[in-house]
Amino acid sequence: MKMSKSALAMPTSGIRAMTVLAAKYDNVLSFGLGEPDFATPQNVIDAACDALNHGYTKYVANQGIKPLLSAIAQKMRDFNGMDFVTEDNVHITFGAGQALLLTMATILDPGDEVIIPTPCFPNYFGYVHMMGGTSVIVETREENQFRVTAEDIKAKITPKTKAILINSPCNPTGAVLTEADIREIAKVALEHDLIVISDEPYEAIIYDGQKSFSMGSIPEMKDHVITVNSFSKSYAMTGWRIGYVVAPVEVRERMTLLQESMGSSVTAACQMAAAEALTGPQESVEEMKRQYERRRDILVEGLNQVQGFSCIKPGGAFYAFANVKSFGIPSQELAVKILDQVQVLATPGSAFGDGGEGFLRFSYASSEEAIREGIERLKKMFGEK
Repeated sequence: MKMSKSALAMPTSGIRAMTVLAAKYDNVLSFGLGEPDFATPQNVIDAACDALNHGYTKYVANQGIKPLLSAIAQKMRDFNGMDFVTEDNVHITFGAGQALLLTMATILDPGDEVIIPTPCFPNYFGYVHMMGGTSVIVETREENQFRVTAEDIKAKITPKTKAILINSPCNPTGAVLTEADIREIAKVALEHDLIVISDEPYEAIIYDGQKSFSMGSIPEMKDHVITVNSFSKSYAMTGWRIGYVVAPVEVRERMTLLQESMGSSVTAACQMAAAEALTGPQESVEEMKRQYERRRDILVEGLNQVQGFSCIKPGGAFYAFANVKSFGIPSQELAVKILDQVQVLATPGSAFGDGGEGFLRFSYASSEEAIREGIERLKKMFGEK
């Protein structure tokens, strides 16, 4: 059967490839997938069960149900400082992934360029590619804590540039853009009349007293920002597949129209659960963040004790991006070697774009016990400093 050029050209996920490879081994300690090891909060689960028992088993509006739209709008005003947001600005999606794909489908024409800082979540390239767009890479630097700068972005702008995609806190580096960083990028976007896609699923997982700052809270950017988020990371709801987009009303309306061809409405009971996640107790979110911060400290300290490894401390998310350039071999080869010899699963930095070569990503969304054991295995393999 002859397939489309677009389908054949889709990049393969290096993250999933390593997970498949790891299935061939016993006693694997996985630091691969970015999936919280915590359970979804019980009040959220109860809300879904209650919704199912009360008839939330039918189609609902493609945009989303009112309780969730209202809860998100309130959250965007209170937490993100986006005072203009109403229910009309919000659209519910099947996770942040579909939110990003829907965004690209809404704003891109074939040939349009999207500036993407790397290392980055690799699916970004696929989303742009599927819409006939071109990803333009801006490599970030370890010496700048992997924070992209406005000047770096500005140097990549061409007449074909349509949008800039930013992700803070960042997967895979854990980099957190400062308010000053974001304001400078906003100036570039306004100067060149560009759209900023702000991907913020890790916004609640920020450490060391730092505060989340959303591009959409800058008043002048109101009509230039599309904010993407999900419930997967903050509320340990990866399998629920609930995300959302906040956009100018005319853009959101077009997204809702396109949603009809992408799956109609998101599961009603899951939407009710997401509404409870936002409006119910938030102690679980704070507890998860506290534990992630402790795990981060253990992992980074441990990696820096392994011969050949160096690792800066990430400011957010739950990933450590360890520098392994001293080994002088491709990160894919090194990751496979580590898996084969000591059954520790890490993701090669090359899976996150060329800028990730020479690094390994370790997810610390796993237990302290597993992290300590993983470090000991690495020390046995490479030696201790």
